[in-house]
This record gives sequence, C-alpha cells and structure tokens, in this order.
Amino acid sequence: MPPDYLSEIEQYNIRQAWPKPDRCALLVIDMQQYFLSIATPILGNILSVIEACRSVGIRTIFTRHGHKDVSKNGGMLAAWWGDLIEYGSKDWELINALKPSNADGIIDKNRYSVFHGTGLDESLKSRKIDELIITGVMTNCCCETTARDAFVRDYRVFFVSDTTATANDELHIASLKNLAFGFAHIVSSKQLCRFLSDKE
Repeated sequence: MPPDYLSEIEQYNIRQAWPKPDRCALLVIDMQQYFLSIATPILGNILSVIEACRSVGIRTIFTRHGHKDVSKNGGMLAAWWGDLIEYGSKDWELINALKPSNADGIIDKNRYSVFHGTGLDESLKSRKIDELIITGVMTNCCCETTARDAFVRDYRVFFVSDTTATANDELHIASLKNLAFGFAHIVSSKQLCRFLSDKE
C-alpha cells in the first residue's frame, strides 16, 4: 500500500483551495530517462493527472534538465553533484510513456527552478495564468525550488503529493511539510483528478 503522505503532513496542510482551470498550468518536471528509477513509481499517477488536466483545458508543460556545456552552464550544480545530464543524450530524453502532444509546452532548463533563465514567467503571464500544479522529480530539488520560486512570484501553487518523488520518503515528506507550511496547497492525485472531473 502506498504511503499516506497527506496524513503525514496534515498539521501543516491547513490551507484549502482548488485550481481554476482557466488560470492554471500543469508542470511535469524532469520526468527523464536519467531519473527513471525514481520516476517509475509515480508515473501512473502523473499520467492520470495529465489526462485530467487536459480534459478541462489546463495546459501541460514538460521540462527537461540538461547541460550543453558544463564548463559554461554547470555552475554550482556541477560543483555540488559532479555528474550532470548531458543535453541531447539518452538520459536527457523524456520517459517514453509521457508522449507530449503538439499542444503541450516543453522547456529546457539547467537549474533547479523551472523559472531560471527560461522565460516561463513571462509566458505564463501572457496567458493570464497565475496558478500552477507541480508534479515530477525530484521533490526536494527541482520541484520544491520551482514551487518556492512560483510562490514568491505570486502564483498559487498546488503540489501533488504522490506525483512527485525523490531519493527516499524522509526527504519527500520533509519537502511536503515545508511547502504546506509556507508555499503550496498539497493535494493527492486522486483528490485532484476527482475535483477536475467535476469540472468537465
């Protein structure tokens, strides 16, 4: 039986809200071959959320993390991790099951935050989007950093507890607690899909 993340964080997850489809976008962060072992357990839930979002017109944006020239754009990530994803490599490719459509966006990035140097903020604001649903990997790195960055840019953030994953549950739950406390509404994939199905 999968962990009940919402019960683990309930004392912090006290602010209730639900996305407004006409003002919302779905981010699917770094679901790439490099992270396949971490991403596989949440893949089914992510596919369900993608389908539910598409059914009510919420735009899906996929991200790919990668570095074309580590000496030029590796920065502190290269110093910290050493091993980085090479842009254009097999590891850099999205997991096959995701199959982005022509209507979906794809953003390439080289830092934890999807906002860093990508033009995402300007693109969202031009579409009058001020809410984000966050899914993907890793919970405590790119997903959490993006959620915090979105919050300080005045986006309402929905962070889906069982569609993000990281190295272990301790780190995952720690991020969910921090985000619930100060940055995001934490929901499960089942709750989100049920809510969106009522909007069809």
